[in-house]
Amino acid sequence: MMQELEIEFKNMLTRDEFLRVQSAFAISDKAFFTQENHYFDTPDFRLKQAKSALRIRTKNGQAVLTLKEPAEVGLMETHQEIIDLKQLKEFSIPEGQVKKQLENLGVDIMRIEYFGTLTTSRAEKKLESGVIVLDKSRYINKEDYELEFEVSDYEKGKRDFKDLLSEFQIPVRKTKNKIVRFYEAKMNKQQGEEK
Repeated sequence: MMQELEIEFKNMLTRDEFLRVQSAFAISDKAFFTQENHYFDTPDFRLKQAKSALRIRTKNGQAVLTLKEPAEVGLMETHQEIIDLKQLKEFSIPEGQVKKQLENLGVDIMRIEYFGTLTTSRAEKKLESGVIVLDKSRYINKEDYELEFEVSDYEKGKRDFKDLLSEFQIPVRKTKNKIVRFYEAKMNKQQGEEK
């Protein structure tokens, strides 16, 4: 089990902006790797209401259960490696720190269920000021492009990210977390099917 503070800035990109940033930082197509985020919540979105998120991320043959909770600055992430993934629809929360954190949030772990998967093709480039992350994500019936900037200092990171967007003439766009985008697409699809 591990906990870490995540401080990142993000901005949605068009496909052309994505390709420009990729080219400018000399990120080859081979640098991209695939990861899957499998999302969980209660039927009444108890975690979402608590501004938290629960996922299992699979990449390179490993699976990590992560609970993200709001922190004073950024998000506090609690990670726990999963050895036995089983079928996602039958997954139950294993003993450990994630389970304890969920109980602290007042979430009934017996009501947590699998909501779906978002697949991301990701490349990372370490800079002196932080890590640039390029993401191309596919989920439900959508595909989107995103630039993330992971930093250790919020104020400096905010300035550097603003400068980065300005350098590439990319407008600042209000960018929702992947899980929020996933849930919105899932709800829109369900509403479309109900009509």
